Amino acid sequence: MIGLLASEWIKTKRTAVRWLTFFLPVLFSLAILGYVALRPNTTNSFLFQGFFEAWSAFVIPIAIGVLAAFIVQEEELAGNFIGYLSNSTARSMLYFGKFILLFLCMAISTIIATVVLCLGSSFVLPSGVSSLIYTCAAILVIFGILPLLAIHLWISFAWGTGASIGVGMSGLVIATLIGTTELGDKVWPFIPWAWPAKLAALPGEYLNFTVGMAAPPQPVRKPYLHA
Repeated sequence: MIGLLASEWIKTKRTAVRWLTFFLPVLFSLAILGYVALRPNTTNSFLFQGFFEAWSAFVIPIAIGVLAAFIVQEEELAGNFIGYLSNSTARSMLYFGKFILLFLCMAISTIIATVVLCLGSSFVLPSGVSSLIYTCAAILVIFGILPLLAIHLWISFAWGTGASIGVGMSGLVIATLIGTTELGDKVWPFIPWAWPAKLAALPGEYLNFTVGMAAPPQPVRKPYLHA
């Protein structure tokens, strides 16, 4: 398995995969921090909700669609899948190798974005942020993307790169409507694109927790709409 993953990683050399994995999350977090720095009276809850909703609903659907398309396109450009399918390794393992690579790319991106945000928050929020809550939310996001990875890899193999990117764009709309609004409160468990946003919101409830409360309060919906 290590050899298979190493082989898949080498194939990403001189492609956009590595740039999207390591640099996109840094730029994203810096953009969020820049916006928050220009907004007076920003709260920890506002930063948490804005960051994870934007990452889960806007970045993840498109990023998975594009990365899955690039990872599969490598094989198509290298010989129209002839070398890939003639490999003596079982096809299930070949698929699993690409799945793990895609998972690692998205997991690393999410971790980088969260770390950069937590480190930079000390410059824009006087009290900083709760790293534990942000870490828990990032872990839930990573688990929430698992079905999307499988779906987009299958689409990329079956219908090509354009289909994967197109589904990713549709997923952005679905994730925004179902994952970040009350419209999806009852149906989101059945819609994979809503999982990252809904799961990430769970630890955020503790940001509004105060001493004496028997249970964490419900997260405030879209505080920035009422600012």
